[in-house]
Amino acid sequence: MKFSINRETLLRPLQQVAAVVERRQTLPVLANILMQVTENQLSMTGTDLEVELIGRVDLTGASAGDITVPARKMVDICREIPDKADIEFHLMDQKLEIKSGRFRSTLSTLPAEDFPLVGTAATEMSLTLDCKAFKKLLDRTSFAMAQQDVRYFLNGMLIEFGPDYVRSVATDGHRLAMANLDVEAGSDEIRQVIVPRKGILEMQRLLHELEGDVEISIGASHLCSSSSEYTLTMKLVDGRFPEYERVIPKNGDKIIHADKLELHQALNRTAILSNEKFRGIRVTFSRGSIQLSANNPEQEEAEETVSVEYDGEALEIGFNVSYLQDVLAVLESDRVRITVHDGNSSALLEDPENEDAIYVVMPMKL
Repeated sequence: MKFSINRETLLRPLQQVAAVVERRQTLPVLANILMQVTENQLSMTGTDLEVELIGRVDLTGASAGDITVPARKMVDICREIPDKADIEFHLMDQKLEIKSGRFRSTLSTLPAEDFPLVGTAATEMSLTLDCKAFKKLLDRTSFAMAQQDVRYFLNGMLIEFGPDYVRSVATDGHRLAMANLDVEAGSDEIRQVIVPRKGILEMQRLLHELEGDVEISIGASHLCSSSSEYTLTMKLVDGRFPEYERVIPKNGDKIIHADKLELHQALNRTAILSNEKFRGIRVTFSRGSIQLSANNPEQEEAEETVSVEYDGEALEIGFNVSYLQDVLAVLESDRVRITVHDGNSSALLEDPENEDAIYVVMPMKL
């Protein structure tokens, strides 16, 4: 195996692939990336057995071969080589020699046949989506995914494929985020899959780098996202996602319209003196205004009133302030519509100009 490549051409896909590799591994080979070289292409693969990313780079005049090398060391070496320099790789006696200018190093290797690949079953459905539109769909809901919930199916995102839409839904049991993306040719039947949290985060990171379209293909236990440069394969979570439609409140009769930026800034200021553990904030709705108030065990308190469009009766609800801040951070409009029913019901937050995303925040006792 022998090839030469420009540093910039190699570094970006190398960093993307290495990011999938976990620092702490039970199998030594999982700390490595698989390098497979043909005459005209270098393919690099990283995996943690749940998520697998393959990055591809075009080569000229390479000699074929395959080997695995330590991911972190490989990235660190290539990152420190001067900009725009050429790097030569040569596999000799099971050591990978790396040369650039006056620099020379050798990396230890493990055989390519020891590298575990995420097995993929036959594709059951596939569709093509615009990279930026799909990333935006994930961005609008990913913040609501649980992180270490014992209900493992919440530690990820439900992606639903319908006849003319793709929908993303995330919930941690205290809040819910749902967004839709219109597509021209979707699934013949409604298909739901749960993608693990790490898979969603890697897909967001990857889609940020890509332009054009990405092909999404789904098998019995995998979801695969493919472009000319990358292939990302994720094991699906085997579980039953909650019936999210039942969580969305339908009886809200008090509607408040507020300036998103003004409300967000007021929440940021008031939240500073909320209880650091519970993050509770008291929200009092009254004609023409919302009053925000917070306090903490140190007897410190903060209060602010925000002018809003509301003509209903007075109402007081407690919320986790972080949940409200997260929703306001992803809304694109300058305004936010809040719909509530009473002091014990969930709040429904929406963009009044764009109804393809809704957010539900449950109340908390203060």
